Amino acid sequence: LTIGDDHTFLVVAGDAPVPDGVPADVTVLTRPLSHIYLVATAAMDYFRQLDAIDAIALSGQKEADWYIDEAKAAMQAGTMVYAGKYSAPDYETILAAGCDLAIENTMIYHTPEVIEQLERIGVPVLIERSSYEEPLGRMEWLKLYAALLGREDAACAYYDDLIAALAPVLDQEPTGQTVAFFYITTSGAVNVRKSGDYIAKAIRMAGGEYVSFDESGEENALSTMTIQMESFYDTALDADVLIYNSTIDGGITSIDELLAKSPLFADFKAVQNGNVWCITKNFYQESLALGDMILDVHAVLNNPDSADLRFLKKLS
Repeated sequence: LTIGDDHTFLVVAGDAPVPDGVPADVTVLTRPLSHIYLVATAAMDYFRQLDAIDAIALSGQKEADWYIDEAKAAMQAGTMVYAGKYSAPDYETILAAGCDLAIENTMIYHTPEVIEQLERIGVPVLIERSSYEEPLGRMEWLKLYAALLGREDAACAYYDDLIAALAPVLDQEPTGQTVAFFYITTSGAVNVRKSGDYIAKAIRMAGGEYVSFDESGEENALSTMTIQMESFYDTALDADVLIYNSTIDGGITSIDELLAKSPLFADFKAVQNGNVWCITKNFYQESLALGDMILDVHAVLNNPDSADLRFLKKLS
């Protein structure tokens, strides 16, 4: 398995010998992996789908911060314990647990000394980079975790089902409707996704035209930008659909709450037409549900009165 440009893993079964001549820069992992330190929250959903939550012994999130029920239950039962966040791991707890792999998110690049210390105590480090992927590629990371666990057949079957469910949407022509995805910061500015971000791409796959605030097409794990409300107003005023990103500030439940953040929203076409939605807080921890998000957006674009959606809630 090769992650990114410079990290390669060789996964061998527990009863298989390590081949001769493995290069020094290749990390050998021996299955079954059963004492993982999971810091990358995006990966938990893959383990849930593979029925492998029990392979995660250590969490970089506290119980209260998980929206995945199985992760909460494991922490309540004590089979998964908190071992510190990415920048301040509890090395004593990690050592005592016999940790066989640390799965980090890309924030770990800000504290490279943590990677060095984990590897120094014998814990291999895999950096989760699914956020760099196209939407379908992001979901296909399920196969990588399946390879670590020896459950490739189940992963391939599940992924094929996901693609089949999306096929009718992906085959349709764009609707021509514009969609803005954003949230308001505590300072009153507006945080939006760059045009190359996977959310922007998911909206396009659903048949929408993403309202872009940059022309770079840049793709990276932190592909957001903060702009002034005046700039957002000028660009998104006539957007057909507004989607408020509730995963950062707790979200909003009504149009009035949106107007309380800025009375300028009263001028927006989507507000006047009642086509404003809020994405639920659990979305970013459910990586495999990106397909459902695409289906939700597609439904909204074709019927603004759509109900019973997975992640989108209409504001009134």
